[in-house]
Amino acid sequence: MSKLATAALVASLVLAGACSGRPTPTATAKPPKKGPALAIIDLSTGAPEVESSGFFGPPPGRRRSFDSLLDTIDDIAKDKDTVAVFIRLGGATMGLARAEELSAALSKIRAKMPVYCHAHEYGNATTMLAAQACTKTWVSPAGGVEAIGIAAQVVYMHKLLTEELHVDVDFLQVGKFKGAEEPLTRDGPSPEARASLEGTLADMRRTWLDLVKDGKKKDLPIEDGPYAPPLAKTLGLVDEVGYDDDAREAAKKESSAVREVVRFGPGAQGGDEDGMGDLLGALAGGSSNPPIVLVRAMGEISMGGGGMFGDGGITESGLSRELAHLEKDDAVKAVVLRIDSPGGSALASDLLWHDLMRIRAKKKLVVSVGGMAASGGYYLASTGEVIFADATSIVGSIGVVGGKIAVGDTLERIGVHAETFPADTQNPGAKARAAYESPLIAWDEPTKARVYDSMKGIYDLFLARVAEGRKIPVEKVSVSAEGRIFSGREGKERGLVDELGGLTAAIEKARALAGLPADAKVGVVAARGRFAEVLGGGDDAESRTPIAAMIARDEISPWLARVSPNALVFAASMSPLLDGERTVCALPFALDVK
Repeated sequence: MSKLATAALVASLVLAGACSGRPTPTATAKPPKKGPALAIIDLSTGAPEVESSGFFGPPPGRRRSFDSLLDTIDDIAKDKDTVAVFIRLGGATMGLARAEELSAALSKIRAKMPVYCHAHEYGNATTMLAAQACTKTWVSPAGGVEAIGIAAQVVYMHKLLTEELHVDVDFLQVGKFKGAEEPLTRDGPSPEARASLEGTLADMRRTWLDLVKDGKKKDLPIEDGPYAPPLAKTLGLVDEVGYDDDAREAAKKESSAVREVVRFGPGAQGGDEDGMGDLLGALAGGSSNPPIVLVRAMGEISMGGGGMFGDGGITESGLSRELAHLEKDDAVKAVVLRIDSPGGSALASDLLWHDLMRIRAKKKLVVSVGGMAASGGYYLASTGEVIFADATSIVGSIGVVGGKIAVGDTLERIGVHAETFPADTQNPGAKARAAYESPLIAWDEPTKARVYDSMKGIYDLFLARVAEGRKIPVEKVSVSAEGRIFSGREGKERGLVDELGGLTAAIEKARALAGLPADAKVGVVAARGRFAEVLGGGDDAESRTPIAAMIARDEISPWLARVSPNALVFAASMSPLLDGERTVCALPFALDVK
């Protein structure tokens, strides 16, 4: 392809993207380019050994592999302008070995300057990393510390294969400790295999405990979790409870940094999450953004990954990015959040609540409830300066639910045995604690009590968030809580809703609050991050919940289409439990009102 043809292709792609790109932030006061810097290492999207490539290959200047991370840390240690480091862990997980290596590298920086760390949730590995590498640690208010001990699980299928399926299984091994075939040839571990695995786990546990103790300079109960944030702080597992931006601002203040420099992860070296964002924005019209933006937030709420059914739902990773752009956009004077959601992830709901409250502090924020704003959906709706709902909308369901389905006994009935090997073989409860997220083992009573305490903390936080958003006492919220749902009319009587009316009324209110003319234009942002159109009115499939829209477009097979759309959304709202979260803010049943 000639250079001219290549340039034309790139230009056409850029122009095509500009037509549907997000609203572009207008010019605001830019941070200084010189002076003491807070270096940001963003590990929320991971640091794989091998970086994946996009359509045009890896974007220049945005290497995110583990080796490039280590190089970056080495460069930061030599940088004279860097006065502190901020590690953004998000909800990232990593293996113990990688966390150990990363701890050693960051400890060298910690010896020269403070290292601040923030995570939504800490696991075994990131707890060790934080203890070794971080001067001060923060955790999100709806997050927690999943310090639960180390264990391994092996599933044995010999009975299923031979007695139920009548499969001939013949394996040979050389070396009595090999044991790789045992899941197929035995219904439990051989003494040699057990000794080998338990010995390895015990040694890993010893290293893990020693590194945490060495970093914190004291013994900590890191095998007795999970812990809710307040308890984790009391026990010394974290230093502070707060959001990412709280931790970052504290780090800048304590280190006297005047600017932030993203050194690794999304946004590093002038890039952005979407790539070519500034160029697309310039071609899309610069500062000519509409003064009102309608944000569509439809479906179940999850941390990321597009929800249970693919591209749908409200994801914290996608919507938070769009809200951050809207917050910085001086051309946008008001935001209308159109929400139709049964809830979902408690953590994602709280993080998005915080993002929306930041917008409310700078702009007018009006909420329009569609079919429902229930549980996590109402969590988000409570941020509105004014909340509109139709009389037949559903609001409330202020409560939390959590748990898991354990299938270990069921599998035993068909000849599949799951064996849990705890690293701590001396403590009878270690097995249940370390495997508390596993679907192969049921909770024991102490673990169940710990989880309930954590859920109660989330419930109390939910009440406090609603009270803050609605500017009413917690006691008034409590009488309409405990999971009860209400019609829009009942919600208005109880102070959960301000006005009865639909989207048109909400937009008119936003114009009035922002002092804008009656014909002020409205732009549209979908929760999945597409700046779709200048509002032209009319209902279409995209204004429904994502799953209902897919059914309307015949994108789901006929047998699935016969299932109630709301039943599918309900199932999706519970799906964070399958991703390892222990608490969801979700409507407790599928509800079709026709």
